Order: sequence, then structure tokens, then C-alpha cells
Amino acid sequence: MNTMDFKKMSTSQRLQVMEALWDSLLYEGDEIEPPEWHEKIITERKEKIANGQAKFISLAELKNNRQQ
Repeated sequence: MNTMDFKKMSTSQRLQVMEALWDSLLYEGDEIEPPEWHEKIITERKEKIANGQAKFISLAELKNNRQQ
């Protein structure tokens, strides 16, 4: 399949394909290595929490900030 094949599909069909792909990967999680940048971000966030530099906001605040 190529991109054009997907564009011919309805949104519903494409979502079904995505769900099927996700389900097929779900049980192969141990085989997939996270990228290096992911570990770096997690480490930085943990350090901010430990140092008291992290700021936590509610989901409502986040949504409000995104709308501005």
C-alpha cells in the first residue's frame, strides 16, 4: 500500500487500519526500543520534579492555555 491507496479510503476505513496496526504492535512492545531523546526528556522531567522546579497544572488549565 502507498499513500494514494490510503487517500482513497474513507476516514472510518483509515481509522480501522490504524487500529489494526496498533493492535498488531501492542504485543511486540518489548521489541521496540524507545528513541534516545525520549529517555533524555524523561530524565529532565524527573530532575525538575526532584528539584521542585516542575509546575503542575490541571487538564482544564492546559486546555485553556492551548486555546489562547
